Amino acid sequence: MIVIPAVDLKGGRCVRLLQGKASAETVFSDDPVAMAERWETEGAPRLHVVDLDGAFGGGPVQTALIRTIARAVSIPLEVGGGLRTLEHVQAVLEAGARWAIVGTRAALDPAFLPEVCRRFEDRIIVGLDASDGRVVVDGWTRVLELEAVTLARDAAAAGADTIIYTDIARDGTQGGPNVWSTEAVARAAGIPVFASGGVGSLEDIRQLAAIPGVDGVIVGRALYTGALTLRAALAEAR
Repeated sequence: MIVIPAVDLKGGRCVRLLQGKASAETVFSDDPVAMAERWETEGAPRLHVVDLDGAFGGGPVQTALIRTIARAVSIPLEVGGGLRTLEHVQAVLEAGARWAIVGTRAALDPAFLPEVCRRFEDRIIVGLDASDGRVVVDGWTRVLELEAVTLARDAAAAGADTIIYTDIARDGTQGGPNVWSTEAVARAAGIPVFASGGVGSLEDIRQLAAIPGVDGVIVGRALYTGALTLRAALAEAR
C-alpha cells in the first residue's frame, strides 16, 4: 500500500478543511509548491492535489498553480476539484496531472463516466465521497440517494483506473478511518481503492493496509500537524 500526501489548494495557499467545510479552514502553508517539494523529498510516491476553489465553484480555478507544482516535482500528481466536463479534465491533464479525479459529474450523469474513461484511458480516478454510505456531491454540500457501493461498481464497469473513497465525517478529524465502509467499497469495486479521511496514526495505516483491494491511503492533516511523519507512514504501509 502506498501513502499519498494531500496538497489542498485554496486561494493559492495549502490548507486543510474539517469535514469538507469551507468555513473550517486551517492554512498550513502560503507556498504549496514548497510543500509539494517537501513531500517528494521525504519519499512520497505521488501527490494528491485538490483545487478546493474548483470543488466549490464547479470548475478548475488553480490550474496555473497545479502546472507550477507539476513542473517543480518529478513524482506524479492526481488532481481533482470541480472537474465537471471533458474540457476540465483535459485542462488539468495538460497542466501536468498524471490522473484526473472526477466526482460530482460521475455521480450525477451515468453517461459521463464511461465517456471520460474512454477519452482519457487509464488516467481517470473516481472520487467517491460518502456520508453514511451515500454519495455526496457539489463540494460535499449535497447528499444523494445513490449508495457508495453502487457508484463503486459503476466506476469499475466504466473503466476507471482507481477509486478514492472518502468518508466525509472523518475527513480532517484524525479520528481514524471508517474501516467498515472502506472495506465494503473495496469489495464492491474490484479495482484499486485509495482510502481517505480520518487517518491520524500508524494504527490507522495498519488497519487500512489489511483490507484487500485498498492499495493506497491519502493523508492530510496528520502530516501537517506532525501527528504522523511521512517516513514512518511509508514504512508502516510497506
